[in-house]
Amino acid sequence: MKFPGSAGNANCALRTLRRLLRKAEEWRLIARAPKIKRMKEHGRDVRLDADAEEKLVLAAMRCNWRPRTKELFCEIVALMRDTGMRNERELFRIRIENLDWNSRTIFVPDSKTPEGRRLVPMSRRVLDTLKKRCGTRPDGWVFPSKRSASGHLKSICNLCRQARNEAALPKELVLYCARHDYGTRVLTRTGNLAAVMRTIGHRDVRSAMDYQYPELEVVRCST
Repeated sequence: MKFPGSAGNANCALRTLRRLLRKAEEWRLIARAPKIKRMKEHGRDVRLDADAEEKLVLAAMRCNWRPRTKELFCEIVALMRDTGMRNERELFRIRIENLDWNSRTIFVPDSKTPEGRRLVPMSRRVLDTLKKRCGTRPDGWVFPSKRSASGHLKSICNLCRQARNEAALPKELVLYCARHDYGTRVLTRTGNLAAVMRTIGHRDVRSAMDYQYPELEVVRCST
């Protein structure tokens, strides 16, 4: 069987299939559930850090896009880096009603896991970006889209690919890499893994540690 996307995406499907087969065995619909071998996963070793963001923004300015598209792309890259939110499942689904300007937080009502339902703090850049985008609107999608049946933006994968190629960045660099960069920066600055887990919506320490990339200089100074 073949599944689109990364090994992680394939393993998610394989785990579901394995569960279904085990239930079939439990209910005596089949004699024995076959063993399913998962694919080998490799952690992301590329981060969408400040340098990558700058290169992507400069590349976007050179792309033959409409001004509004360039602005949207730059805003999303900045928001991904400063919130650590999942892009398609969380960031693109932000509603104005879930923004608290006074406490400077974003409420995520629905996510991949129960822990994904959380409050995400706004940096100054996030606050300014969202206020500019929302304007005087009291409610609705922060990123509305007339082309989408859902009414909100669904993906900017093509824009990311074009900007990445224009900037001559590695193909492994995707928008989700900003989430890994966020987790790394927050842990490096605070040393509080529990806070990182709450902010990015993780309950498992092992899953959270996949988002950490030890800074060589920090390790060097501590030895």
